Amino acid sequence: MFSRRDQLVALAARHAVPAIYQFRESAVSGGLMSYGTHITDSYHQVGIYSGRILRGAKSADLPVVQSTKFEFVLNLTTAKTLGLTIPPALLATADEVIE
Repeated sequence: MFSRRDQLVALAARHAVPAIYQFRESAVSGGLMSYGTHITDSYHQVGIYSGRILRGAKSADLPVVQSTKFEFVLNLTTAKTLGLTIPPALLATADEVIE
């Protein structure tokens, strides 16, 4: 779905669907909001795991890793287009607001 984010955002906009996405790139592309891990942090974790496996670690012995950094991005331009009013309390919790 990440590779088709622009198409998904356009489809949601065409049908006036207030959609929430996993990655900030979708909100930057015009989606209403996103909440999730930063994609580069996820790729960084994949690199660390790959490096351990390439150095001989058994994948069954590696711990399960969960993200600890999440970000909330709001696109006010899209909210206005959809006729939505974002409550001030929600705006205050956003890590980034796109205007």
